[in-house]
Amino acid sequence: MPESAPLGVAVIGTGRMGADHVRRIQEVISGARVTVVVDVDEERAKAVAARAGGCAVHTDPAAAMASADVDAVLVASPGPAHEAALMAAFAHDLPVLCEKPLTPDAASALRLVEAEQALGRRRVQVGFMRRYDPEYARLKALLETGRLGRPLMLHNRHRNVASPDFFTSEMLITDSVAHEVDVTRWLLGHEITAVTVLRPAPSADAPEGLADPQFVVLETSGGALSDVEIFVNCGFGYQVQAEAVCERGTARIGDAHDLVTATAGRWGGSIAQDWTERFADAYDREVQAWVDATRRGEVTGPGIWDGYAAAAVCEAGIRALREGGRVTVELAERPALYG
Repeated sequence: MPESAPLGVAVIGTGRMGADHVRRIQEVISGARVTVVVDVDEERAKAVAARAGGCAVHTDPAAAMASADVDAVLVASPGPAHEAALMAAFAHDLPVLCEKPLTPDAASALRLVEAEQALGRRRVQVGFMRRYDPEYARLKALLETGRLGRPLMLHNRHRNVASPDFFTSEMLITDSVAHEVDVTRWLLGHEITAVTVLRPAPSADAPEGLADPQFVVLETSGGALSDVEIFVNCGFGYQVQAEAVCERGTARIGDAHDLVTATAGRWGGSIAQDWTERFADAYDREVQAWVDATRRGEVTGPGIWDGYAAAAVCEAGIRALREGGRVTVELAERPALYG
């Protein structure tokens, strides 16, 4: 790829997330263009391609990656399809931004760790976009200064207006708490060693059979505790908040106080209604950072080990949800490639 040419990106998966990434690459960020879109639903892929200016359409990810104008791959297909897509990308030696989850289970995620390790260099960035959110970045920077002392606890709240029809009790962990798993590891610099899931009486607004809300406790290798209130049918808005409790102070993000009005005897502000609104800037920053690093020949940000670690923690969380009690997290030995 000539230095001045835009990065040619194949976007795999043209559902809500993939279509939004196509829009982002074409209209928001710089240094890249969508050259191919891929989906098993060819008509959906064609519709997204038309909105993107008529790029090529494929139904087979491996065939798309063989295209001469594909320099990198963005994987936004459902989690069970990720392993095959990433293995194909490795075969073509293409850099990848893979949406979370890396894969739905620890065993398949570990196979990807081993496959990337065999290449001898990182090729995958995993889409834990909260690391690119300005509020989370400020909290991370503050904790790293040491001014507040050692982090002792991290309180997280993760609320959605309503869950999709297909959501299961396990998906509260694998699709939602997975973000707090990564945030905990990243902010604290610890691995998660055990998971406990507590279940209050379900909300009357939760679909029948859905264990919502849940209260998840994460124990870490550094002796800190991180708790997560996950409530996916709260009804009023989308909220993501975190508070670090340290030896000499606390720091909190996610209060959404950018604009507060006072009028007619009332004060208040608005509440975001979904993740596309709350984290739009984080997604833009994430994809721009990936494009910039790829053009430099680098891979930065959360990597394939982070995706594997999150999968292992979520697997323990599902066991804790189903069986009750505290479940330890079993991690493979961390390869030297990942520090």
